[in-house]
Amino acid sequence: MRIALDAMGGDHAPGPIVAGALQALAADPEVTVILVGDKSRIEPLLPADGSRDRVELFHAADTIGMQDSPVDALRAKPDNSIARCWQLMVGKKVDAIVSAGNTGAMVAGGLLSRRFLRNVRRPGIATAMPTAKGPCALIDVGANVHPRATHLYQYGVMGRIFARHILGKENPTVGLMNVGEEEGKGHDLAVEAHALLKAGLKERFVGNIEGRDIHRGAADVVVCDGFVGNVILKTSEGVFDFIMKTVAKEIVGPLPNDQAAGMKALQALVTRYDYSSFGGAPLLGVDGICIICHGSSKEVAIRNAISVAAKNARVKLNEKIVQELETLPQVKDSE
Repeated sequence: MRIALDAMGGDHAPGPIVAGALQALAADPEVTVILVGDKSRIEPLLPADGSRDRVELFHAADTIGMQDSPVDALRAKPDNSIARCWQLMVGKKVDAIVSAGNTGAMVAGGLLSRRFLRNVRRPGIATAMPTAKGPCALIDVGANVHPRATHLYQYGVMGRIFARHILGKENPTVGLMNVGEEEGKGHDLAVEAHALLKAGLKERFVGNIEGRDIHRGAADVVVCDGFVGNVILKTSEGVFDFIMKTVAKEIVGPLPNDQAAGMKALQALVTRYDYSSFGGAPLLGVDGICIICHGSSKEVAIRNAISVAAKNARVKLNEKIVQELETLPQVKDSE
């Protein structure tokens, strides 16, 4: 299994990116990693003894920064690590690509490649969110901020397959993010998407859910547009960080005798729900496996992202998406 890794992507690249790749190789003997980026910066980070078992280098002179305009940067810097990862994917030289770099550029690279799965209208990013009933899939979290109802319907279908085969949900339910639970709530897009999901997914569609319902586990898959999904994701990360720091300072800190035990338990909780424990979010709907990581990803997150990419390939997630879409009625947006 060959996985292209954007060695220059992320806030801390390339050091932790390369380190995470080496950890992933040690954990999975079936994986080969192609490190894409500036060879002069990558090579010194590889083992000093010269052993490069299942490691390859693919030189890319340019890097797209986090603040760069995605499409403009892809055009102005053609020899960038993200574009070269997509080039390897399009050429069938790799089974998956992984990057902690500019998310917009990763998505734009997928859109410009036009390599969508059969019957998929628009790819979407799915991420695992913690709930009281285990993880749920939130889709989309940033790939498509102006979706059509058919896109949201397909996100529900793809999200179910992701939840079943990656998150371990036996028969996943789907909920539509909205401003109220009642049918007919929300803007025209929400109303139309609700009708499509209800008709296509039948009893597995639980209807509209509100933001407070996500972490309660009201649905195994939560569908929304990319703007709302990204706000939900970043807000959840911020609230979690705030609560953990507040608990450490105001509850664990003043403990007279059990402070060490309290901090240990708190750290275990942080580790359990930290984004690095899952690694990255797949861009579902493209022909190939694309995993998008948090910009601040370090070794553990990169290692886990490569593991997720390998798992997606092993369970043939894309083949299952194509098969599922072919069994369902093809829907059209209203005029």
